[in-house]
Formats: sequence, structure tokens, C-alpha cells
Amino acid sequence: MKWLLPLVVACSSFFSTGPAAAQSELEAILASDARPQADRDRDAGRHPAEVIRFFGIERGDRVADLLAGGGYWTRILVPLVGTDGQVLAGNNPFFAEYYADAFNALLAERPFSRVVRIDGPVDEIALPADGSLDAVLMVMAYHDLYLTDEDRGALNRKVLAALKPGGVYGIIDHEAGPGAGASKVESLHRIEKQTVIDEIEAAGFRLAGEANFLANPTDDHTAAIFAPAVAGKTDRFVLRFERPRP
Repeated sequence: MKWLLPLVVACSSFFSTGPAAAQSELEAILASDARPQADRDRDAGRHPAEVIRFFGIERGDRVADLLAGGGYWTRILVPLVGTDGQVLAGNNPFFAEYYADAFNALLAERPFSRVVRIDGPVDEIALPADGSLDAVLMVMAYHDLYLTDEDRGALNRKVLAALKPGGVYGIIDHEAGPGAGASKVESLHRIEKQTVIDEIEAAGFRLAGEANFLANPTDDHTAAIFAPAVAGKTDRFVLRFERPRP
């Protein structure tokens, strides 16, 4: 089918090597007509190329996309890791209420039929426990776990067990501001960066880096993330945690 050609080309191009080639290949994936226009329209606010580079995801990696929503990141990760890699993705019951139809439609598309679906409560989710994953991502969703009865500590320990030593747990979320903790989650869908750091480090991770390419100093953290003034351009933190090496 003609609509598959750009994605096939993007996938096959990952047999080239080197930093310049990898950058070109990622750009081809993001520009592919196989991606929905709505996803490509979101790229300016989400900076997917910077995200991928910061978390170090490459061809051949095994990656999990947790609370994948409608599959924005899953659509990028599948051609990115190529046929030598693997993508696991899914939603918890809370997210499934909003995204089940879109995610079902994505996985019904042939290029994504090999995604390993891991739906379920995050503290019970079917992540491997053998240290075989290179990266696990949760993008703009960690705060939502405060709106469910799921055990975040159990989730973080499951992620730790799933990752290789040195493997990356990548978190992006909406900043609530210093001292806010989780007090703004229900009203504004924001969480304090330090609260996330403390919880994930408590599971055994080390914070290996932070990035500011999604920071927005004009966002004063008082508006809900869906408010027209800040929708798609909230002040967001980008955290790279790693499973410690022996």
C-alpha cells in the first residue's frame, strides 16, 4: 500500500550507521507521511528528536512506552528501533478510558502489529523482570498515577528490574513548581519535579541527567495544563534516570 512506503523507507534506512546517518534517519521518521498529521503538528511542542537523543534510544533497542495514550511515542519508537529491536506499549485502565479506540486502531496497522501490548494497572504491568530492556519511557503521565490507586513504588521497582544495568527510565511531566509536591495534580495535572525524583530514586534508580528543552519560564504553574494559554507549551521537566551498574 502506498501509505506504508514512507514508513518502510524510514525503517530500512536504519541499516546505515554513524551519528549523522542516525540524525538523518530520525528526521525521516518524524517527517514520514505515515505519521498522522495531528502527531506531526504536535512535534513543535514535544521536541521528539531532542527527547530521543537525550534518552539515547537507538536502532536495535528494546523499549517500553508506558501509559502510551493514543500512541504518539509508539509510532516513533517502532521504526526507530527497527526489526532488530522491540517496543512494548500499553495503558492502564485510567488511560484506556480515553485512549482505547485510538490505541486499538494503531496496533491494528500492519507496521505496529509486532508491538508487545502490556495493558493493565501499572503496578501489575507485564514488564520483563530479566533486565533485558534498554529504556522505559513515561511521557506527561506520571502525575496521573496520583489519580488512581496504583502503587507507584511497585511500578518503579518493576521498571528497575526490567532494565539492563545502565538502562534508561525517561520521565517527562508538567512542572508544578518548587514545594508544590503533588498538591496540584488533581486540579492542574502538574507535579513538582523533586517529588518525582524522590520517588524514583527510592526504587533504586540514580538521576543521570536533566534537560531543559521543554522548559517554559513564562509558565507560572498556576494554570491547568489544558488551559488555552499553556496547552502544548507548559513548563515541563525532562529526567533521565538509570539503573545503576554493578
